[in-house]
Amino acid sequence: MSSKKTSEEKPKKGKGLIMMIGLGIVLVAAGGGGAFALVQTGVIGKGHGEEDNKPKLVRKGEDDPYAPAPAKGEEGGAELVYGDGGSKYRTAYYRFPEEFTSNLRNSDGLVQLSLAASTRYDGRVLMWLAEHQLAIRSRLLVEIANSSAEEVETPQGKAQLQKRLTAAINDVLEKAEGFGGVDNVHFLTFIVQ
Repeated sequence: MSSKKTSEEKPKKGKGLIMMIGLGIVLVAAGGGGAFALVQTGVIGKGHGEEDNKPKLVRKGEDDPYAPAPAKGEEGGAELVYGDGGSKYRTAYYRFPEEFTSNLRNSDGLVQLSLAASTRYDGRVLMWLAEHQLAIRSRLLVEIANSSAEEVETPQGKAQLQKRLTAAINDVLEKAEGFGGVDNVHFLTFIVQ
């Protein structure tokens, strides 16, 4: 009988060894999968890959790390307080320093505009608007000149012009910087002669 016990014990030891090896493989695979998931989500190893250098949306009340320096004489005063409603992101504006004057398509009429652009992204978009102002201005004048007198005299025509000007600015910025970021164009003055 003792010979039966020894023959039965040997297979049990072999099964135990196989189970231990299998468990080890499962644990290594699970650890590797977990590490892979952490790297892919950016929890670990963020400094080694490409950094996302695109402008980020800025929430109301958050500091903008790329905010332009305040102009002379603008420091001080009360701190900006945001309302509870509306967008959760703050809106920053860039005012084009010079007016736009252009002929209108198929007309003797002229249009004279003062414009500003708005963005909810960080201050890099404002920097890029200033940096590429010449190219943006040229492109906007082409869009304005491609408008007819009838188009710029109606609210619907002005809204369409706003959309075209916004798209034109974003196109210039995307070609120059790889990112647009302008949400809208605003008319400060709008004179048709």
